[in-house]
Formats: sequence, C-alpha cells, structure tokens
Amino acid sequence: MASSQGKDPGRVRLSDVAAVAGVSLSTASKALNDGERISEETVARVREAAERLDFQPNALARSFALGRSRTIGVLTHRAASTFAGPVLIGVVLELGTLQQASLVYDENLLVHREITSSIRELRARHIDGLIVVGDGHEHVSPSMSHLFTVPVTYVFAATDRAEDITYLPDNEMAGRLATRHLIERGRTRIAHITSDPESLAVRLRARGMQHELDEAGLQLVGPVRYGTWFQNWGVEAMTELLDSGADVDAVFCGNDHLALGALQVCEARGLRVPDDIAIVGVDNWEGIILDQGVRRLTTVDLRLQMLGRTAAADVIATNRVPGEHLVEPVLVPGPSS
Repeated sequence: MASSQGKDPGRVRLSDVAAVAGVSLSTASKALNDGERISEETVARVREAAERLDFQPNALARSFALGRSRTIGVLTHRAASTFAGPVLIGVVLELGTLQQASLVYDENLLVHREITSSIRELRARHIDGLIVVGDGHEHVSPSMSHLFTVPVTYVFAATDRAEDITYLPDNEMAGRLATRHLIERGRTRIAHITSDPESLAVRLRARGMQHELDEAGLQLVGPVRYGTWFQNWGVEAMTELLDSGADVDAVFCGNDHLALGALQVCEARGLRVPDDIAIVGVDNWEGIILDQGVRRLTTVDLRLQMLGRTAAADVIATNRVPGEHLVEPVLVPGPSS
C-alpha cells in the first residue's frame, strides 16, 4: 500500500493549476510570479485558474522562485521603551500586510562601530531589507548601511550619514498644530512649559510654536520654562507661572506629562479648564500609551505607529528617496482646550 505521508490530499498544487490552465508547470510558475516572456493572455488564464481552484502558493517555494527571502530584518534600540514600542508595532503590522516576514533583534545602536552578533545573524539570514528602529533622534547613531547589501531604512532614529533614509515624527509641526489650535480658540496669552533646551524635540516644538505666534502677531507670555519631561515639573512650572502673576489664558506643554501636571495645579486652585486656561500637550499619552478610554487633555499625536508602517513600506519600495522624511502629526481635541 502506498504511503501518503507528507502529502495533503486536499491541497491544490501548482500542477493542478497548470493542468486546468493548459500550460506547463514552469509556465504556470512564471505566470504567478511575474516572470518574463509570458504573454498577458497566458498570465490571465493561469491566474484565473488559480483563483478558481483557490490555489495558495507555498511561500517558501515562491521565495526560491523569486530569489528573495521575503524576510525583513528589524534591528531595534531599546525595543521595550515607551515610544519605540508603537513604532515597532507599526513596522511589524505593515510587513505582515505586505506579506513580508520580520526578524527582530535588539541592539545598542549608539555603539555598534563594529559588526555585532545581531548584525552577523541578520546578514546570514539573507534578508531582503533592514529596518532600524531607534528610540528618538536625540542622539545620532553610527550608520550601518555599509554593513548590508540590501536596502536599509531608519525610523525614529538619526544617523551620521546624510544619504541614509530616515523617517521621523514632525516635531516642529507638533508645535505649530498645538499653538494654532489655541489661537483658533481665541487664546492670545500663551505660555510654554517644556523640558531640556538641549533636546532636539524641545527645540523643534518650540520653533513651531514661535512660528504660529509670529504669524498671529502674538508674543509668548513670560520666558519658556525648561525642566524635565516628568509630571512633577509640570506641577512646579505651572505653579511658578501662576505665582508670577502672568496674565495667561493658555499653556502649550512640551508633552502630556507636563500638561497633566499643569492641569493638576489649575484644578487645585479652582481655575476652570479650559474656560480660564486652556492646556495642550504632545504625545497622545492617554489615547496611545494608556488606552484607558479616558481623555482629559487636548494633545498632538505624533502617529508613531504610522511612522513604523511608513518605514516598513519604504524598505521594499522601488522608488526610495535618500534623506530625512517627516510624518505629519495630528491634533487630538480633548476637554482641556
């Protein structure tokens, strides 16, 4: 009795498609894999037969036929960090949509001057491309593009090579959107609470804010209050602002932690938000990170998951453009403005 081990009697094979289409096995393979020198009529006939038979090609065999692994390497820096996480999720989701497998390694991107075990493993796997996921672009990491013969795309990261393809959130636009929203709500006395002035994100968001103020012919109320990204600084800075006697009707905070700290002070002092003072933050912490269905803030969402999706689509694209590419954020209205 013949053994059927290793066979799936219910599965439609490429030979079945070829027989129905009336072509050879090799012609059927080429027609389904965009091979050259196959007439449009034959391609259409083979694909119609494949659809009619509900043919599901063997992914591994198709990869061999195309000469590609259909696997994209993903090298992350601090993959578990708060903001890199949504970027990585976007990368993996988009690769799945594009029918690409992902192979993820975590590495310290700031010190890899030499070939590391992760890079060695990725090169050995014959990946079709590499996506490097950083932890923001505050620190410039050494480019690793020269270590690979496949396309490399960087996301949420900055490199020391101008020709590298990088995808970043548009922090300047975040500042513009937040400030424009306040001005459109009739606010004319706007203060700014933010983090370390050495931070690139801080400088870009402040630049966007100042651009909108200049266009509206407005002056910032008081000096920019620099500190940290944490809520306790939002509390301290808002307390200082109110104690100074400044005539203020709105505050743009550099992130949502600071905005929540400012909101806490206003509520403790009996100020109505947004009637007396409107507050806007950045990050959409409540909607993206906490995801508890509770919203207290108006904020700017940097669209980190979309950032990852955009980078994933780029690495397998044919019309890749070197340089820095920005993904525009969106304003998320909430009760604080």
